[in-house]
Amino acid sequence: MRLDNFDLNLLVAFDVLMQEQNVTRAANRLNVTQSAMSASLKRLRESFQDDILTQHGKRMIPTPFALTLQPDIAEKISELRALIARQGRFDPASSERHFRIAASDYITTVLLVPLLNSLAREAPSIRFTFELPGPASQLSLGNGELDMMLTPEIFIVPNHPSELVFEERHVTVAWTGNRAVGETLTPETFVSSGHVGVNVSRRFTFAEEWFNQQGIERRIEVNAASFIQSPFLVPETMRLCVMHERLARYMAERLPLRILETPFPIPPMREMMQFHATRKEDPGLLWLRGKLSEMAGRR
Repeated sequence: MRLDNFDLNLLVAFDVLMQEQNVTRAANRLNVTQSAMSASLKRLRESFQDDILTQHGKRMIPTPFALTLQPDIAEKISELRALIARQGRFDPASSERHFRIAASDYITTVLLVPLLNSLAREAPSIRFTFELPGPASQLSLGNGELDMMLTPEIFIVPNHPSELVFEERHVTVAWTGNRAVGETLTPETFVSSGHVGVNVSRRFTFAEEWFNQQGIERRIEVNAASFIQSPFLVPETMRLCVMHERLARYMAERLPLRILETPFPIPPMREMMQFHATRKEDPGLLWLRGKLSEMAGRR
């Protein structure tokens, strides 16, 4: 197979097919028809003289040869994306760049929404896609599909650079009508009260992980699927909820909530921004990283 006769777009198709292991889903990801994706798979098979994906019942399984190719092709695609994105200069006023960021609803509320508002005039044509973080986010960052991941330090990928955005405290919120809680929250009241827990994408949060590690058992009466959902489960109940301080202050302006010091010394959470190693000097990403740091400091 000669490189000058090979369509490099097939490598993108290969990468997505290996991730999805489904022609229809891969076609949706690349915004092409199913027949076009099937044609790409056929051309890949002809080029590599390998089935790439084989049908097994209702599933498609990668061949051993395809599995050996996958990490190298994913890395090269990420490098090519970084090369294409790299420009001598970046002008936010005229750029139509599309940034894709994995971020929780908490960080979207307290940081990204204010950032978008501030960029409305400075960068009117730049587009953003926000997606909730999960186990697939690290893979998406590694293969270059994500421009950035905003996550607590304990969840970052070890082989890519990261920068501190800010440190966050955790506080406890209670309904303003909860008479079981005094001016201060004692450890006894904290442990004996019902709680709202948070479990995002079936993964424990920073606070939940810390309580588990310390062996501090709380009576979780209801688990919320997101950080934004959790404070709405507190008013008119005796439940408590441990929350990020920035989000707690935002929600206390909108709901009948009291903010109390948590009676256990939860260490500060280090919120990080992480990006692919090949994009460290990407001018557009450098600009965005600066704007995020500036907004974090302002707030």
